[in-house]
Amino acid sequence: MDITVVIPTYNRYEVLKRALRCVYSQSHMPKEVIIVDDGSQDETAQIREEFPHARYIYQNNAGVSSARNTGIKNSTCQWIAFLDSDDVWHADKLRRHVELHRQNPQLLMSYTDEVWIRKGVEVNVPQKYKKYGGNIFKECLSHCIIAPSAAFLHKDLLREVGLFDESLEVCEDYDLWLRVACGHEIALIDKKLMIKYGGDDAQLSMKHWGMDRFRVKSLEKFLKTKNKSVVMETLIGKYRLLLKGAIKHDRIADIKIYEEKLRDLNA
Repeated sequence: MDITVVIPTYNRYEVLKRALRCVYSQSHMPKEVIIVDDGSQDETAQIREEFPHARYIYQNNAGVSSARNTGIKNSTCQWIAFLDSDDVWHADKLRRHVELHRQNPQLLMSYTDEVWIRKGVEVNVPQKYKKYGGNIFKECLSHCIIAPSAAFLHKDLLREVGLFDESLEVCEDYDLWLRVACGHEIALIDKKLMIKYGGDDAQLSMKHWGMDRFRVKSLEKFLKTKNKSVVMETLIGKYRLLLKGAIKHDRIADIKIYEEKLRDLNA
C-alpha cells in the first residue's frame, strides 16, 4: 500500500525535524513524504539538506488548509496520512492503518487515539474528545474528535467531499471530517499511536476566541441534508453559547448576528 505523508509547517524547524524522524522510523515506510512550508521565516528551508528524501515545497503564507491541500495535490499515492509538524507518531502507526484497510477494503478512512502533551506534561484527554468508530457523524458535531495527525484516508474521499476549506482560519479539520462522516464510516484504531503537543502560544487554536464561531460555519452547511435535525440541535446550543459570550463581552455586532440566527432556526 503506497502512502504519501503530508506535513504542513510554518516556523517549526526544530519540531519539524522531530516529526520527520518519527516518519522515517515507521515499521511501514511511506512511499513519499511531502513537506509544505507555508511561508516560514526561520531555518525551515534547511530541512532539505537534513532529510533529502523528503519533497520540500515552499509557498507564500496562505494557512494550514492551503498547505495541506498543496500536499494532497502534489501527492502521487492514493493513501494520505497527515502529520502536523509539531506532532509525533508511534513507530507502528502506518502499519496499523495498512493492516486495517487491507482487511477492510470498503473502508476509506481511519484514525487513531492519541496522547496529549501540554507544556511538556502528559494530561488527560477531556471526555468530550472521546473517540468513536463507524458512522460517527453525530459524535463529530460538538467538537473535533479526530486530530489531523491521527487521520489516514483514501484520495477518493477527497475527490468526493472536497479538500480542506481554505476560508476557515481554524476548525478546517472539523469541517472536513464532518463532510466525510456525513456519508462514510470512519474506522477507529483504538490505540494511542500519536502524540499531540500543545500549549504553544503560536498555535492557531490559541489565537482565536470562540472556536465555535468557526464550527457553526461548518454546521450550517448541513442544514439541507438528511442530518438536519441533529445539526439544528447542535447549532442552537452553539448559537446560545456564542450569544452568551457576546453579551458578556459587549460585542454588539455579534449579539445581533446570533440573535438573528436563533430566530431563523426557531422560525
